[in-house]
Amino acid sequence: MLVRMNMGTYKGTHGLRETFNKYRKQFCLRLTLTQVQLRLPKKTIEEIDQWVKEGRFKSRSDAIRIIISLYEEREKTREFLTMLTTRSEEAEERPETLIPLEEYR
Repeated sequence: MLVRMNMGTYKGTHGLRETFNKYRKQFCLRLTLTQVQLRLPKKTIEEIDQWVKEGRFKSRSDAIRIIISLYEEREKTREFLTMLTTRSEEAEERPETLIPLEEYR
């Protein structure tokens, strides 16, 4: 699997390091890690090495783990948005199925 993320758009963004640290902590909680061989284009490796040099990541391995974790989080967000959109369409088609907030509390 090839995963690329253009981190240049995040340069100087406040809170980026905190976000990465959050994902680092998640990986520290995992009991076992499996080593895999990964082939990436030279340009991608150069970008990752630059991010490591800039201190964005501790290592290549750290960068790839965090990038994959961010990708997984994005996919979960997309799934949630799809579910919300579907529910919104259902509510428009059948408004009688909606529960008023007053009854929910």
